[in-house]
Amino acid sequence: MPVRFIALFLMTAVFAGCQDSSSTDSGTSTSTSTNGEAASGEKSYRIAVIPKGTTHEFWKSVHAGAENAAKELGNVKILWKGPLQENDRDGQISVVQDFITKQVDGICLAPLDSQALIEYVEEAAEENVPVVIFDSGLDDESNIVTYVATDNYQGGVLAGKRMGELLEGKGNVILLRYIPGSQSTTQREEGFLETLKKDYPNIKILSSNEYSGATPESSLDKATQLLGKFKDQVNGVFAVCEPNATGTLGALEELELDKKVIFVGFDPNTPLIEGMKNKQVHGIVLQDPVTMGYQAVMAMVQHLEGKEVEKRIGTGEYLATPENMNEAHMDKLLKPQQFGEE
Repeated sequence: MPVRFIALFLMTAVFAGCQDSSSTDSGTSTSTSTNGEAASGEKSYRIAVIPKGTTHEFWKSVHAGAENAAKELGNVKILWKGPLQENDRDGQISVVQDFITKQVDGICLAPLDSQALIEYVEEAAEENVPVVIFDSGLDDESNIVTYVATDNYQGGVLAGKRMGELLEGKGNVILLRYIPGSQSTTQREEGFLETLKKDYPNIKILSSNEYSGATPESSLDKATQLLGKFKDQVNGVFAVCEPNATGTLGALEELELDKKVIFVGFDPNTPLIEGMKNKQVHGIVLQDPVTMGYQAVMAMVQHLEGKEVEKRIGTGEYLATPENMNEAHMDKLLKPQQFGEE
């Protein structure tokens, strides 16, 4: 891996490693009396926010948004806890069960698996602990308050259109998948593939069934393997999430394909933003993780206060390119607030 990429990646990894993924007490707290009311007499709430993982920059921004909501409301304490890596289903299930046992007022959950977490959301409902789902959905939404998320299928559509336009409707493309069971990334993959099939029928998919895993390291290995196999044929690559895209950028650099192959990613970090400045990355589909965390907590409090909550709350999807990345709105989405920043 080139020295520049290694340095950038290590900077990101070190920053991620400074976060305490096991803490359940981070965030805004209120002065409460013994009967669960704020000092002013207003009802106070303990809301658990459970991400898919705690390492990647996206989740730090979700955390910031949740804390923004708590600060604005003044009577909410955020209990932030999740598994370190995004492939630890058992770890996330354990966190959910722990918060149910502690009888928190509500849980905001980004499920690692669209099937495996259903029974634990049902368990929460049976114990009168309401659940808001965010980021990635469940196959059964009968026991949730609402679903707060990007339209991930549309995000895949944006990636497909960007790829098709840059390839002028012809060429050979690799889709690098994430992990099985993740609804959000599955929808991105479907949106991308269906857009190419419908709008750019002369683009051939070289590979679309390989999973990269949950870390930049596993993604680097898989992307290197695929790109090495199709080195003389590939014209474009789509990587469907931050760790996936980070590893893919490293593989493109290592194989000296970074200025030859069209590369579209999903979710930003420092190496990917630098890659876009250097025309190694040709598009990044963006979410709004700060708004996502904020809206999830706000929806939960609305529900707890007996107010009606929409069953689906969208947070938007956007496409950053080398041409528009310096516009104010895109710059804000490329470098969203993270927990600990003002």
